[in-house]
Amino acid sequence: MSSLRPLHLVLAIITLVAVLLPLAVVRLVPAVPPPAKIAAALPKRQVISAKQLPPVEPVEYAAIAPDDARSINAAVPFVSGPVPPARPFRFVGTADDFTRATDCLAAAVYYEAGDDATGERAVAQVVLNRLRHPAFPKTVCGVVFQGSERSTGCQFTFTCDGALMRTPSAPAWARAREIATKALRGDVYKPVGWATHYHTDWVVPYWSSSLDKIAAVDTHLFFRWTGWWGTGGAFNRNQLPGEGSVAKLAALSEAHRTGAVLADADAAIVEATPFFGRTPMPLASDPNTFLTMLNPAQAATFAGMAQASCGERVRCKFMGWTEPDAMAFTMPLTPDQMNAMSFSYIRDRASGLERTLWNCTEFKQRTPCMKRFAIRAVPVAEPAVGPTELEGVRRKTTVAEPPVGNTASPE
Repeated sequence: MSSLRPLHLVLAIITLVAVLLPLAVVRLVPAVPPPAKIAAALPKRQVISAKQLPPVEPVEYAAIAPDDARSINAAVPFVSGPVPPARPFRFVGTADDFTRATDCLAAAVYYEAGDDATGERAVAQVVLNRLRHPAFPKTVCGVVFQGSERSTGCQFTFTCDGALMRTPSAPAWARAREIATKALRGDVYKPVGWATHYHTDWVVPYWSSSLDKIAAVDTHLFFRWTGWWGTGGAFNRNQLPGEGSVAKLAALSEAHRTGAVLADADAAIVEATPFFGRTPMPLASDPNTFLTMLNPAQAATFAGMAQASCGERVRCKFMGWTEPDAMAFTMPLTPDQMNAMSFSYIRDRASGLERTLWNCTEFKQRTPCMKRFAIRAVPVAEPAVGPTELEGVRRKTTVAEPPVGNTASPE
């Protein structure tokens, strides 16, 4: 029996370790709060004043299992009342702008919704809703790639989580581009209304309970801001012309690959011709816009002057004229003033846009060229011949078609 005592001691130690070690590990690993506690900690629904722009924050998710997330999401009720559809989108820009915008939107719908036509239409609607809302960038590519320069915190996760390394099949990419093209040409996906946010039902973003839940499309839930910021009246901003080239899409899109080369050339011009002279003052009404006279003999310095004037501004527009009588002094510009413009520089770092444009009729050896605007004369209507107007009957008024160009009135 005495020879067995050491063995008993060893077995007793092993048993003790087997019992105590798991307890120690459990004490060291932080406990995940129960779903009810997580739901209680989420921001409560809050109506933001129309005088305060709602914040656009990086996406942050609660640490919770998918099944628990579905329970929390199911407990958030859908908003009562109607969900009016968005107005048809009207694209503004050149053919190159349209191609780049199409590929940015196609990437968003494919990587966010997969090769699913219904989900892709819903995502496309959210992107275009955001573009027309004051809280977001004013180009399609700017909205899609907002925050993509960060490793975390991008608005659409595929732009910063490495998903773009996966190339879609040719048929899937063709379908995504078709859906994007139709959306840019006015197709509306009505079920999601004016939604600006969405997420899958197996995650819980910290903002989800603070917005109005308005629709479900398969496993995605769609939300709009509360109060005035979620109504159609808030979506009153215009798209800016000049869709920037996105380097992250170069492998997928010829338009972005070519545009990136031109952008590099523009940057090289600015770097090679620094400007040390006097820069103009910005508009009093808009500190990010410069309107100025230019000396055509100093064309080599225009890009450097624009860069020096814009300084470190995130967004900036620099426009110059060589003819004093044609120069503009206020915004917006008339079609005549835009046609007479000699040089422009546009920057929007949120969408990766930085471009110089030239009036190639005036500066024949310089590129890229500005788009020329066709000014249409509106014919005077001939007096109608027919029966006398009946008193109290309202007649349909014919509205003259606006000039073709890169400006558009709020939709």
